Amino acid sequence: MKLNTDQESELFSLVKQTILDGLKGVTPQEVMSDDDALNQLGACFVTLTIDKQLRGCIGSLQAHLPLIQDVANNAYKAAFQDPRFPPLTEGEAEEIDIEVSILTAPEIIAGCSSKEALLAQLTPFEDGLVISDERHRATYLPSVWKQLPDKNAFVDNLMLKAGMTHWSENMRCERYHVQAYEAFWGDID
Repeated sequence: MKLNTDQESELFSLVKQTILDGLKGVTPQEVMSDDDALNQLGACFVTLTIDKQLRGCIGSLQAHLPLIQDVANNAYKAAFQDPRFPPLTEGEAEEIDIEVSILTAPEIIAGCSSKEALLAQLTPFEDGLVISDERHRATYLPSVWKQLPDKNAFVDNLMLKAGMTHWSENMRCERYHVQAYEAFWGDID
């Protein structure tokens, strides 16, 4: 989904208000928009960084809520419930860069019976990737290609993230794409 300027502003204002409310102990409530497009089912990730360092990233791979609600929920979780970080503080909030990535539906990559077969089908900087087997699952957004531009390193690190030690014969691979929007906390109304 490609956002227009008003939709983008509405989502970033919502992210900021959700985090401000969260700093006061208020969890996200039901959210609706006057813009019908934002009320359609949508999946997103919200990524928070400070000085280009990850500070929180939570999202949904499958659309199961209105996009506007998914943005609010994931903004709250990225700020306060990402298990890799302590809850965001008021001082940190003023320093964050926010990225909202709106995902396409994941599509199965046929023929990923080996890592080499998967590598041949990946498009760096465009594809987000989900890998899973019976017990493990992990994803990288397309933005992770900036840190891991080599296909081998991208997949190896994703397997490590998933807790996988080897390529499984039951490996399932899915790709998705995103429309990503960025804003700095201080620039959001």
